[in-house]
Amino acid sequence: MYFQYGKTETDYLKKKDARLGALIDQIGPIRRETDPDLFSAVVHHIVGQQISTKAQTTIWNRMREALGTVDAKTVISAGAARLQACGISFRKAEYILDFARKVQNGAFDLEQVWHMSDAEAVAALSSLRGIGAWTAEMILLFCMERPDVFSFDDLAIQRGLCMVYHHRKIDRRLFEKYRRRFSPFCSVASLYLWAVAGGAVER
Repeated sequence: MYFQYGKTETDYLKKKDARLGALIDQIGPIRRETDPDLFSAVVHHIVGQQISTKAQTTIWNRMREALGTVDAKTVISAGAARLQACGISFRKAEYILDFARKVQNGAFDLEQVWHMSDAEAVAALSSLRGIGAWTAEMILLFCMERPDVFSFDDLAIQRGLCMVYHHRKIDRRLFEKYRRRFSPFCSVASLYLWAVAGGAVER
């Protein structure tokens, strides 16, 4: 599955910002995979912290092969040793197990997160061990497909803004100016800024 957006979002962004609009036309549609299962999305993001995308994919595939379905029951049954055998560090295994236990005993209500505002969902997810604000925001975008996610803590988005608008540095005030401009479709703007930062457009 991929993050869903279309003409409504791109037409709005083109109308609000000519430079971004030109990039949207130049780059074309962007397909970014999503995971609609909130439990596995949280685990997947914990696995991927501070390692390369390639390493994350390798470990995640091992984990899914070992556990089958990645849910609270299979994670708890596996225990720390089996998780570490997939290539996960001891600390991350503890974070994942702590999350699974909280879901299983009802201390963390996954279903309730779907009904929260963006700010509430970020706060709830950030309360979990091993999940910070940036990770929570990425879960909102790539699992929950929230339309208005724009992460100040994402260095690639800051780099994309610098490249497109010729800034030396993006401070909070400048970042909020762009957030207001792109809202309520900041998530789609994020996709294109990531693409620019990743070299999608020749300079």
